[in-house]
Amino acid sequence: MGTSARLPLAGVLRLGRPPEIWFKPALSVVVAVAPPNLALLMLGRLDLAMYTMAGSLCALYAHNRPYAARARALAWVVLGMLGGLATALVAAALTADAVVLVTIGSVLAAVQKVLCDATRIGPPGNVVLTFISSAALFAPESLDRIPGHLASAAAAGAWAWLVGMAPGLLRPHGPERRATAAALDAVATHAEASGPGGTGEDRARTHATAAAAVQAARQSLYSAGRPSEARLALERLVVRAEVALAAPADADPGLLRTWARQVRGNRPVPEVDDLALLGAELPPRSRPLWRRLGPLAPLAVRTALGCALAGYVSLALGIGRPYWALVTAASLYQATLTLTWGRGIQRVVGNVLGVLLFAALVPLAHTGSVALVLCCLALNFGAEALIGRNYWLGSVCVTPMALLITEFTGFQEPGRLITERVVDTLVGALVGLIAAVVVPDRAWQRVVRTERTAPRTLAATGRSQGRPHQDQRTDSDTTEGVRP
Repeated sequence: MGTSARLPLAGVLRLGRPPEIWFKPALSVVVAVAPPNLALLMLGRLDLAMYTMAGSLCALYAHNRPYAARARALAWVVLGMLGGLATALVAAALTADAVVLVTIGSVLAAVQKVLCDATRIGPPGNVVLTFISSAALFAPESLDRIPGHLASAAAAGAWAWLVGMAPGLLRPHGPERRATAAALDAVATHAEASGPGGTGEDRARTHATAAAAVQAARQSLYSAGRPSEARLALERLVVRAEVALAAPADADPGLLRTWARQVRGNRPVPEVDDLALLGAELPPRSRPLWRRLGPLAPLAVRTALGCALAGYVSLALGIGRPYWALVTAASLYQATLTLTWGRGIQRVVGNVLGVLLFAALVPLAHTGSVALVLCCLALNFGAEALIGRNYWLGSVCVTPMALLITEFTGFQEPGRLITERVVDTLVGALVGLIAAVVVPDRAWQRVVRTERTAPRTLAATGRSQGRPHQDQRTDSDTTEGVRP
C-alpha cells in the first residue's frame, strides 16, 4: 500500500466536471431565497431572515428525482427542517446554558444524519438541516415568538416546494430523460473502451460507471409514478443500454450516443423495438425505515460524539458561536475513514479561502442592507454552481454566505468573525476526525475491504452486512449541494 493510500492527499482538491444541470439548483436556490429576503428587507425585518432561509434552503434538494418522487421528498425535507428548527427554538427559549445547547445540537445532528442516510434523500444531505437547527439554538428566543418564526419558515418552505416543482410544467419527464441519456452515454463509453485499443483498467472503470448509470436510470423510471408513453419509450432505451452493457463488443457506441442526444430536451423519445423480456428486474423495494436505521447506529454515535466534543472544545476556547465547530464535525462523516479524511481537508481549505473572500466582500456588504442581501444571493448562486466541481470550491462561497447571514441582525466586527470561524473550522475538523477513528464502522469497513479484493461480489457482500451496496451511504458523499 503506497503513501497516497495511507494518507490520501492527491486528488482530494482536484476539480471534476460540472454536473449536467449545475445551473438548475443554483438558479432554484436564488429564486427560493430572493423573494422572502427582499420582502423582509422592505419590511425592515432582516432579523427574521434566518427563519425564512430555513425554509428557502429546502429548494436545494431532490433535483435529480422525477417530479412525482420530488414532490414527496421536498415535502418531507420541509417537515424535517421545521421539526429540527422547532426543537432548537424551544430549547433556546428554555435554557441559555451553552453546554446543554451544544448537547442538544449534537443529538439533533446525529438524528438528522441518520435519517438523511436512511431515507437516501441525497445532497446536500444533513448538513443544511444541522446548520439551521444549530444556529437557532444560539439565537435569542422566547416561547411567545416561536409560532411566528415557524410560520415564516413554513411559508418559505412552501415557496421552495413550488420552486422545486415548477420546472415540471415545462419538462415533466426531464429527470428521467437525463438519467436515461446518462446511461446511454456511459454504456457507449464502455463499449468504446471494450474495443481493441482499451485496457483492462479502462474496461473495469467504464463498466462500473455504466452499471451505476443504468441502475440510476432504472431507479429513476421506477420512482416516476404512473406509466406514460414517454416513460415506456425511455424504459425500452434503458433495456437497450443493459443489453449493450452485457455485450459491449456487439454494441454500436455511435447509435447509443445518438439516442442520448435525442432523449435530452423536449424532442420525441426515439422509438426502439420492445425487448422487455431481456430487461433487468425492477429495483427492489426499499426496506422499512426502521430496519434501515439499525445498521446506522455507529454513525449516529460517531456524529453525536464528534459534534458534542467539537462544541465543548469551542466553548472552552471562548468562541461565541460553537455551532460552527459542531456543523463542521457533522459535515465530515462519510462512508469510510478515507473519505472522511478527504472531506476534512476539503472543508478546511474551502473555509479558510472562504473567510478571505468574506474579508474582501465585507466592505461592500456593510454599505447597506440591500448590498448585504445581494451579496448573499450572489454567494448562494456561486456555491451551488461550483460545489459540483469539488466540495472545497463550493465552500469558498458557502463560508462567506454563512458569515453574512449572521449580520442580518446587525453589522459585526469582521476580524472577530473571521478568527472565530477559522478556529471553529479547525476544531471541528480535528475533533470530528478523532471521533471517526474512535467509533469506526466495522461492518462498512468489511464491505470496503471486500470491494478491494473482489469487486464483482461487492453487491452481495453489502447485502449480507445488512445495508445496500451503494444507495445507503453515497448520497452523503456526493459533492453537490450547499454545505454551510
